[in-house]
Amino acid sequence: MQIKVNAAQCTGCRLCVQICAIEKFSEVNPKKSRLRVDSFFPEPGTYRPVVCTECGACAEACPTGAIQKNAEGILQVVADACTECGACITACPEGVMMQWKQGIPYKCDFCWKCTEVCNTGALIKVL
Repeated sequence: MQIKVNAAQCTGCRLCVQICAIEKFSEVNPKKSRLRVDSFFPEPGTYRPVVCTECGACAEACPTGAIQKNAEGILQVVADACTECGACITACPEGVMMQWKQGIPYKCDFCWKCTEVCNTGALIKVL
């Protein structure tokens, strides 16, 4: 499972970022989103959504093995095994492993809400 990114289709509306924060934290706080949209200036109108690629770098970097595949095969943080060291955050090549104010890190769990609100085809659900 993954989210296919078609950067050329992205308009920079950031609905994906907003729905992610609402879905996972019940608040409109883009900083809590599990993905981001990069802007490229001075090229106005050039954007690139950045999402988890399930590359496994976070799991490899975790000294306690707290990042494991769940029943659906998606990497997730097992809170009881996490020491909050942040090694997974540093290791993430996409920069989408997050930690909100000294807590358990989190990443995309592929709920697909971002793909549901993306009306341009920039983010597409791929099974």
